Amino acid sequence: MSQEKYKTILHYIVKECGSKPNFGKTVLWKLLYFADFDFYELFEEKLTGERYRNIDYGPAPEHFKEMIRKLKSEKKVDEITEKAGPYDKQRYIALTEPDLKTLSGSEKEVIDNMIKRYGSYNASQIEEISHQDVPVRATQPKEWIDYELVFYREPPFSVRSYGEGEKS
Repeated sequence: MSQEKYKTILHYIVKECGSKPNFGKTVLWKLLYFADFDFYELFEEKLTGERYRNIDYGPAPEHFKEMIRKLKSEKKVDEITEKAGPYDKQRYIALTEPDLKTLSGSEKEVIDNMIKRYGSYNASQIEEISHQDVPVRATQPKEWIDYELVFYREPPFSVRSYGEGEKS
């Protein structure tokens, strides 16, 4: 796992989505999941190298707390707790512009496309959507989600064009 790339991707997603009223930790977790799994489906390489556990609320990244803590200590993002009904909602805002030099054009494009697809959903909407994705559906509760399951994705989740002789 490249910590610098992971932090850059988190920082970039926070910068792009942090001002949206729907954006909180649950949405950020799911956006990170979709970026990772979309990239893997397209290029058969891991984007952040993160592992995701299938929890009740959908895919949860293993190293998220550590990466956010580092971004906060570097004064790149801030975490704000606000009330959302009976719950506390963790929100994130970017304090600086992310340095995108560690990202390739194709990596940034996958992230941008994922943000266009899912960036406006609220926590319950994106949680429901993530539960419908094949890698999550095929993984037992509390187990690690296998990246290889992206090759069994169905529309609207599949992001890869498969030619004849490949996946139908």
